[in-house]
Amino acid sequence: MYKEYWGLKEYPFENLPNPGYLYKSPIHEEALTRLIYAIENRKGAAMLTGEIGCGKTTISRLLVQRLVKRNYQLALIENPCLPADDFFKEILYQFGLKTTAQSKSEMIHQLNDFLYQNLKDGKNTVIIVDEAQLINSSETFEELRLLLNFQMNDCFLLTLILIGQPELQEKMENMPQLDQRIAIRYHLKPLDMQEMVKFIFFRLKKAGARRNMFTNDAFRRIYEHSTGIPRKINNICDLSLLIGCGESVKFISTMIVDKSANGSF
Repeated sequence: MYKEYWGLKEYPFENLPNPGYLYKSPIHEEALTRLIYAIENRKGAAMLTGEIGCGKTTISRLLVQRLVKRNYQLALIENPCLPADDFFKEILYQFGLKTTAQSKSEMIHQLNDFLYQNLKDGKNTVIIVDEAQLINSSETFEELRLLLNFQMNDCFLLTLILIGQPELQEKMENMPQLDQRIAIRYHLKPLDMQEMVKFIFFRLKKAGARRNMFTNDAFRRIYEHSTGIPRKINNICDLSLLIGCGESVKFISTMIVDKSANGSF
């Protein structure tokens, strides 16, 4: 609705896990680096946590994007709220393995053969579980732990990546058998004020903007309302550009930011 008014080619502040719009702040770069390190060095398991809206899912998509271009076999589990047996079947499905197995042991043998074949072919096998904090079944967590039993004397046959909100950390503490196997972990924090401004500029430029539309005071107000959480920043900026278009202004002011953040427009 407002693209033409602001001279944009795309909407810059969509809350979609588009890797092309991921602003690689130092904390996001560090998170991605640690996950890739865990995978490339077959560390067994890694965990990424962060508050809602901090960019965890986008990082997971960027990770997938990087790995599919290389010699990796990936399974991305986006809905982990499954009974233990169904969870295991979902892993096989994500790897493209058709199964007629009638028992759990048969499925384990099928996955084991798949992992060994990947190792022979020089492929790394990776399982990414997004929204892992939603797992409520101790049996499913036990399945995750057992996945790490697929190993040789000198390396794991797969890498397990758990991504979730902070409560995932609490759940893991109650599962010490699995928690102790997490070799690499990182917690995403909100952006600081300086990084937030860079984040906004990055997304505007990516969308084709040729100028800045926000006053310095507006930036400060956006940070106050968003506390540096990217999803909130996107919501406020998107609505601010919409309101600014409707009011035919040249720059987004603190008043417009307040309207956007408070929903009083």
